Amino acid sequence: MIYHEEDRIGFKGNISSIIRVYHWVEMRTKMRIMGFRGTVIKPLNEEAAAELGAELLGEATVFIVGGGCLVLEYWRHQAHQRHKEEEQSAAWDALRDEVGRVALALEALQAQVQAAPPPGALEELQAQMQEVRAQLCAPDPPPAPQAASTSQEVSSSEEKEPAEA
Repeated sequence: MIYHEEDRIGFKGNISSIIRVYHWVEMRTKMRIMGFRGTVIKPLNEEAAAELGAELLGEATVFIVGGGCLVLEYWRHQAHQRHKEEEQSAAWDALRDEVGRVALALEALQAQVQAAPPPGALEELQAQMQEVRAQLCAPDPPPAPQAASTSQEVSSSEEKEPAEA
């Protein structure tokens, strides 16, 4: 690209006028803060305006880079937080599913326990088995400690049977 001297001077003149306005606003604000009202502010010469412009450009660059880093860090933190919440939600869902499966297993086990014969039914079956053995004239096996009351009932029934015969 070919730059003409006139374009360069125009750009330089625009920047210089912006810097001079900045200087005027800055100095006027400082003077008002310090209590000087109506003080005339001298305009900057070209060299001082160029130096102030370079300083402002450097500060603006640092500010923009720092601000950009803050914004990027904020976005990164938000993404990390969102990912963490999703993981926690998934963990809670998995725990709820596991609790549901355990509850179903518990209900199945409770149903099995309720369907099991009561302990009295077992003693009744043992008594019937001994009666059948007695009818077949088989010797009685030694009574179990739980079925002591049933063995007495069987022995009393055996005594009655031979008398009847």
